[in-house]
Amino acid sequence: MVPLLLVLLLALILFGAGFALKALWWIAVIVLVVWLVGFFVRPAAGGGKRGRWYRW
Repeated sequence: MVPLLLVLLLALILFGAGFALKALWWIAVIVLVVWLVGFFVRPAAGGGKRGRWYRW
């Protein structure tokens, strides 16, 4: 009974970790797309130079 519970617990942990990693990959892809769009669609700054799209 104990080995069965350990195997089920291990499967649950691995499934949870796999789901979390997949979600993190999707978040990373979305952040990359937003960064690329912001990089290419920058407003023009004074003097004809391209400005930064972020404030830091």
